[in-house]
Amino acid sequence: METLRIRRPDDWHIHLRDDNYLSRTVRDAARYFSRVLVMPNLDPPITDVSKAIDYQQRILKFAPPKFQPLMTLYLTDATDKDLIVTAKQSGIIDAFKLYPAGATTNSRFGVNTIKALYPLFKVMEEQDIVLSIHGEVTDENVDIFDREAVFIETILAKVVDHFPLLRIVLEHITTEEAVQFVKSSSDRVAATITAHHLLYTRNDMLVNGIKTLHYCLPILKRNRHREALLKAATSRDSSFFLGSDSAPHPRSAKESACGCAAGCYTGHAAIELYAEAFNSIDKLNMLEGFASEYGADFYGYSRNKDFIELSLQEWRVPTYLTFGEDDLIPTRGGESIAFQVTKGGRYPLSDILD
Repeated sequence: METLRIRRPDDWHIHLRDDNYLSRTVRDAARYFSRVLVMPNLDPPITDVSKAIDYQQRILKFAPPKFQPLMTLYLTDATDKDLIVTAKQSGIIDAFKLYPAGATTNSRFGVNTIKALYPLFKVMEEQDIVLSIHGEVTDENVDIFDREAVFIETILAKVVDHFPLLRIVLEHITTEEAVQFVKSSSDRVAATITAHHLLYTRNDMLVNGIKTLHYCLPILKRNRHREALLKAATSRDSSFFLGSDSAPHPRSAKESACGCAAGCYTGHAAIELYAEAFNSIDKLNMLEGFASEYGADFYGYSRNKDFIELSLQEWRVPTYLTFGEDDLIPTRGGESIAFQVTKGGRYPLSDILD
């Protein structure tokens, strides 16, 4: 299949950062996405409705018409029940994001004891607001490659049992265990899958020298896990949908010899990279449901009415992109991507390749 017409997609997990980074990230995301669910892990994080409104306004300064940033709040040990109700009533908060303290970028503000949040989960269940979870334990005695599976077994399974009506999204899943857990759960439990976890394994990060470009959290896993994710994403199971987890960092932080920043930037080409992954197993026809329908359905939004067209037309990604006063290393920087959006883009591809 050389061309594919799909309903305009949404991204249900993205990091836009803030301030002088927004001109880059918003323009890239708005090229073809309609809605993006914006993660709240700034420094300091977005912890209340007023901060979310202010952040949304900063994003919209760089956004074209009809691009919609949807907002989330950061759960902390200090979050109270009243905030859950206020967030729901505000009409602009679509989820609360749970970061175990120390799990990823700017997660030091996160939660130390998840069971202590059970009273909040009860209110979230009653208010029907989504709990978005970075699903990894942070116990130093647990191998980094096992932290997602251990989180599911020891923590998430108990949360789902206690709150059967709570809508939960296990974000950026990376393991066969996560796939099986979501498949075996009710339709109140869903998962996002990134393009980089569909395309790469830990070998891509570690063989023939460490490639910091591919370092992300949760970390890339074995090929059997990648294959399980591909099978889930292309299965027409509406519990799995697009969440790019595009997470930009300045080149100076990404190439640091000590403490390389965790995150892969795919915002410049997310849908094209997903198309490559789906096409690799001859399932390109399954992309529309995953990218444009299931996430909107889960979050209670109407499916987009307009369309984009992807063509099998190769293009080369610049080695670096501008990012504030620094550079940004994009996924596939200096290499080619097989697909590009040829119709329905708000900007031509050439406009973002600076």
